[in-house]
Amino acid sequence: MKYGVATFVTDYGIGPAALGTALEERGFDALLVSEHSHIPVSRETPYPGGGELPRRYFRTLDPFVALTAAASVTSNLLLGTGVVLLVQRDVIHTAKEVSSLDLVSGGRVLFGVGAGWNREEMRNHGTDPRTRGALLDERIEALKAIWTHDEAEFHGRFVDFDPIFQWPKPVQKPHPPIYVGGETPRALARLAAHGDGWMPRGGTDPGEIRRVREWLAGQGREHVPVTVFAGATDQRTLAGYAEAGVERVTFLLPSLPESESLSELDQLAELMV
Repeated sequence: MKYGVATFVTDYGIGPAALGTALEERGFDALLVSEHSHIPVSRETPYPGGGELPRRYFRTLDPFVALTAAASVTSNLLLGTGVVLLVQRDVIHTAKEVSSLDLVSGGRVLFGVGAGWNREEMRNHGTDPRTRGALLDERIEALKAIWTHDEAEFHGRFVDFDPIFQWPKPVQKPHPPIYVGGETPRALARLAAHGDGWMPRGGTDPGEIRRVREWLAGQGREHVPVTVFAGATDQRTLAGYAEAGVERVTFLLPSLPESESLSELDQLAELMV
């Protein structure tokens, strides 16, 4: 089993270049960064974690700028999103950002996507929260079309464009792996239909991961890789992840200044077995 780090790269925490270097020096396999374009001041949607929304949510850097900075100082570290809120993004611009990062990094992108939870944030992007799942499904397929066709087109209910040229194409073929985030029945259906990998959150029991992998095999989707986002750090659960066939566990790194982040990474590195 491989190990990585998941974090919110912020303007008050360790910079992405320093973080990327530190992760590679310590033998971590991947960096996953979270995304929020903004947080509305007037927000009715409750924070899924309970209580007040941590400030890291409205202080995040753009994920692709942060990952490009990390790419420039690393050679082997996988560069991932955990997760990109694709329902809030222009799909054509996003296709170019992902493929450009895959090119400049030498094919090291791991692309995690999710439907999001902050309804007010979605609405500011013109997205109806009630149809975000169907929109996400179409945008995933539209991305694949752009990445794999010289003259790409897509015609759906929410995404519709006539043939376009767009380069660069991704280094990874047919495209960077798309990891679907979430554990709900709708997210799992999306995974089976559109995803290349699954990105459950750390609270997901290893037994549930095993059940989902068996269910996917019954859908003709054997050997779907699993990367746990912000996984547990106790050895019993880590052993359970390994027994469930998890490919990679990422540990949550708090958004801290550089010296404190490096100390935290030293402790997390001791968990790798």
